[in-house]
Amino acid sequence: MHDPTPALAAARLLAGHWAAGRHLAELPAGCRPATRADGHAVRAQWPAVVGQPVAGWKIAATSTAGQQHIAVTGPLAGPVFAHRVHADGAQVSLATNRMRVAECEIVFRLGRTLAPRAGGYTRQEVLAAVASLHPGIEVPDSRFLQFERAGEAQLIADGACTDQMVLGAPVPPDARVQDLPALVVQATVSDGRRPQGVGRNVLGDPVEALVWLVHELGAAGQAVEAGQFVTTGACVPPIPVVPGQRVEADFGWIGRISASFA
Repeated sequence: MHDPTPALAAARLLAGHWAAGRHLAELPAGCRPATRADGHAVRAQWPAVVGQPVAGWKIAATSTAGQQHIAVTGPLAGPVFAHRVHADGAQVSLATNRMRVAECEIVFRLGRTLAPRAGGYTRQEVLAAVASLHPGIEVPDSRFLQFERAGEAQLIADGACTDQMVLGAPVPPDARVQDLPALVVQATVSDGRRPQGVGRNVLGDPVEALVWLVHELGAAGQAVEAGQFVTTGACVPPIPVVPGQRVEADFGWIGRISASFA
């Protein structure tokens, strides 16, 4: 019997820690990815290891501040698994979550598959594949004790800090998607905080973030499948939360969403 490939060994270690709510300093040298491509090779093994369908995809570090915070050169892509997706108003456990932030994000769900192809897709082609938009609150976490120092290869291997996602009701796309950079997102926290942000905080435009995700995964040989969603990154700076608090977010024409934390 052959030893697992380094990518599979790394995925088993990371996904095992995720399932158990444990954290580690870094991956062992023998299976530690060195490049973004190595990281994607580990990330690609997660679905088989986790044994759950990928409901959608997430983008981490879509702002310059976010990239500087975790010392990466650009955004990161990772899967969101179906068993960690919750409906609007859900209570999300923070019991094993060390990051403890809520991220208010614009979400696109695809109505048709965008498979890897030479030359990629235009913005118009990607938008034509969008079936609906949703308000979302992502609750990320990392398996690394010091995720700020893990480096982009290990963070991609770790699913770009994938953990839990609260997904709101769908609305059909219309001409207003072209104005998402100016969309104001107003959050309200039960302790009285009212953080605010705008769509342009996400790579300048959430649609451009969606296009980036399609191309990033395509370059790694991964399709974005019909029915999957893409959550595009935090419009509002990540909101620190603790058990007992509740976050509501108003995305204007896209809708409202809330989540509580336990």
